[in-house]
Amino acid sequence: MENFRKVRTSEEEMPLPFPDLPPDVVEMKVKEGSKIRNLMNFAMAQMELKGRRQIVFSGCGRAVTKTITCVEIMKRKLGGLHQVTKVRYKTVLEVWENQDPLPDGPAQKLTVHKNVPSICILLSRDPLDPNQTGYQPPEPQHEAGEDTSGSPAKGLKRPLPPPCEELLPKKLQVQVSDSPRGSGTTAGQLDH
Repeated sequence: MENFRKVRTSEEEMPLPFPDLPPDVVEMKVKEGSKIRNLMNFAMAQMELKGRRQIVFSGCGRAVTKTITCVEIMKRKLGGLHQVTKVRYKTVLEVWENQDPLPDGPAQKLTVHKNVPSICILLSRDPLDPNQTGYQPPEPQHEAGEDTSGSPAKGLKRPLPPPCEELLPKKLQVQVSDSPRGSGTTAGQLDH
């Protein structure tokens, strides 16, 4: 395989695994090289400015993690979104071409079919069927002034605990023993 290089990759087109989606639903196809900022700017504009009720994020292979990251960012920014997650496998077709073909011979090509994990996540402002597999309800919203010691509210960080006594800086006594280089025992204090 050292003489072959990948010349083309194509994904099998599959319908979205969610029934009853509106025909104009936005599908965010996340790729390995996609920039999260670009994806989120477009998706947030669709949900906030254009008033979309639902959006689907999908990705396969190495893009699965980035897909989940985008969904979590959107849930945190908008709040109150219902979620349904579907995991499946998708067939990816890779075409490899020989870099050192035989003289007077045709170019050698390999076609590789790979089954890679794929994820589709539907986010909806409207309630979804809680009995379907992969459903997650919206995270509870905290009211202003409500005690948030159990879990942090949206956009708030938990306060740091007070520092422990042993973590505070101390003065240390250091003793150096007799050595051929030293001139005897000395005691000093170091701050750390």
